[in-house]
Amino acid sequence: MKIFGDTQSGNCYKVKLLCSLLGISHQWVPVDILAGKTATAQFLSKNPTGKIPLLELDDGRCLSESNAILNFLAADSDLLPRDPFELAKVQQWQFFEQYSHEPYIAVARFIALYLGLPEERRAEYESRQAGGHKALAVMEYQLEESPYLAGGKLTTADISLYGYTHVADQGGFDLSRYPAIEAWLGRVAGAPGYIGMNE
Repeated sequence: MKIFGDTQSGNCYKVKLLCSLLGISHQWVPVDILAGKTATAQFLSKNPTGKIPLLELDDGRCLSESNAILNFLAADSDLLPRDPFELAKVQQWQFFEQYSHEPYIAVARFIALYLGLPEERRAEYESRQAGGHKALAVMEYQLEESPYLAGGKLTTADISLYGYTHVADQGGFDLSRYPAIEAWLGRVAGAPGYIGMNE
């Protein structure tokens, strides 16, 4: 299988991390989003939304959206619960990541890291801070109650949130304010098969 992605993207890193944790063999195909590589006719024929990450299976079928890819690849593994309620709790956190976390933390990081915090984007960057801290506070509350987001063991919920949380400082978020999150980051990084974003 092929995974099209950008190694500095948290959404792409989630998939890379999952594959490492589960020992899933794949070919990584680097895609430069700033150079417009996701807007080519060839890429759009695989994913009309023009987004990465993109999973292409050996039979040519393609799947986009990072959390959908995670749950597909983690099926029948210990990272994805089989119990319907426990599975729904994982998905609950994944929806939280996409709607309440990523739009603030990932966007602030993109403006600062990818674009170099240009003056014309500074107001937008600063406007993302409150929402990002609100999301981190929700995670902090949960991680004070349980070692992982969906309960007592590592799941794809954690991988989904880890992607951008572990580099949130690059978007201006001081994680030292969140000791439970910092401890959780350490637990995830200590999982067998863990690989860092730049490895």
